[in-house]
Amino acid sequence: MQIHEPAPAPAAEPVCTPVPFVDTAEDAASIPAIIARAFDRLDISERARMLGRLLASVGPLGLAVVGGGAFAKYVTHSRLPEVPVSDEDAAHATTSQLSDLVRYVQQSDPQLLSCLLALIGCDPADSEGSASKWMMSAQPSC
Repeated sequence: MQIHEPAPAPAAEPVCTPVPFVDTAEDAASIPAIIARAFDRLDISERARMLGRLLASVGPLGLAVVGGGAFAKYVTHSRLPEVPVSDEDAAHATTSQLSDLVRYVQQSDPQLLSCLLALIGCDPADSEGSASKWMMSAQPSC
């Protein structure tokens, strides 16, 4: 008689928990600024990937109005896991447009934003490497 050992449980995917430093309205208002600083430190192709991931969590109507309509051209891609953003479009995205997008995502998909903040951390000086890892992964864990 053979005794079979139970198969090991599959590894659980990492779970993003809300970032603890976002306790007040003032902290929540600083999140777009933190992400905008990280965005400014990235090279153009990484900016395009980051923008694509953020835009993927916005529906068609949101894409038409967020950032003053700057992202309306992506309405046809609104249901994809990552919106294909050209390097040229990423280079033209302003801090104001990105901040507006982040504020929208902060309300509509807080888990995605929590993952992004966890990866870039609160220290803007270290944000470049961590944001790169998030954007270059084949599929985000969030």
